[in-house]
Amino acid sequence: MEKQNLTKIYVILLLVPIFWGGAFATTKHVLTELSPITTSAIRFMIAGLLMLLWSGWRRELDWVAIKQNFLSLLVLGATGVFSYNYFFAAGLQYTSAVTSALIIVINPAITTCIACFFMGEPRNWRTLLGVILSLLGVSLVISKGSLSVLTQMSIGVGEVYMFGAVASWVAYTLMVKKLTRKMEASVVTAVSTVFGAIMLLIISVISEGQWGKTLDLSNQIQLELLYLSVCATFVAFLLFNWGIQRIGATKASAYINLMPVNALWIAALLYGEKISVYHLIGMTLTITGVFITTQNKPQPQPLSHHTNTNGT
Repeated sequence: MEKQNLTKIYVILLLVPIFWGGAFATTKHVLTELSPITTSAIRFMIAGLLMLLWSGWRRELDWVAIKQNFLSLLVLGATGVFSYNYFFAAGLQYTSAVTSALIIVINPAITTCIACFFMGEPRNWRTLLGVILSLLGVSLVISKGSLSVLTQMSIGVGEVYMFGAVASWVAYTLMVKKLTRKMEASVVTAVSTVFGAIMLLIISVISEGQWGKTLDLSNQIQLELLYLSVCATFVAFLLFNWGIQRIGATKASAYINLMPVNALWIAALLYGEKISVYHLIGMTLTITGVFITTQNKPQPQPLSHHTNTNGT
């Protein structure tokens, strides 16, 4: 893969952590009017339908392939959409946001280890150094420069739920890479998202019963749900899976480390939160770690027969 094309991929993938980073403050405000599972169900149902329309417009829908890989797509929906959001929402009820964030950001590290040792992706000192720097930078940002926040963490029910979220996302990331060798990435994302949204919908109806409130949502909440559905899910998930298909699970997952950093500056810009010295140091370490990780020469990624050669 030419260096110019790689640079284009790396730059485009920067949109993913920006959209996901902005989802933190947006989701927090939406939860003032809706419960977590119902919010996730609305978000992913809208996004999934948009993805299906997108794939249909591009004439990428291959119903034979979807039928042949139905169980794999169902598992993707169960891991990357349903279980991840379920475990994350449940975990936040029992543990702090700091502890949750510190657990969630080990996603790229675990993905890297599994991809390198069990799935044949290249591994060397750059990969290890990049992962370490990224985790160190994110930890510094989230802990506000205080080591006591890290050393005082304890494992409880909330932490167990969060590790469930980590396991869900790692499984999703690695399975996406394998399945996109046989199917178009956008179709994999669309169908699995709809499957996961249906699961969230069923759980929200059974356990939360808040769908009557959706008729009385404020205009701001409606706009925020639209942002979560279109930008933070529809666009972000398509780009993320597109990145996995072209540069591998290790490098695409490295961008997740930028998510809390983006959440920080977005909150500062839109909500007036203060940025301190440890924020700047943490940002520098995280960005450096992502840069180092993405400098490894990627393994050629087999593309599906229906994938556009221009990468769009």
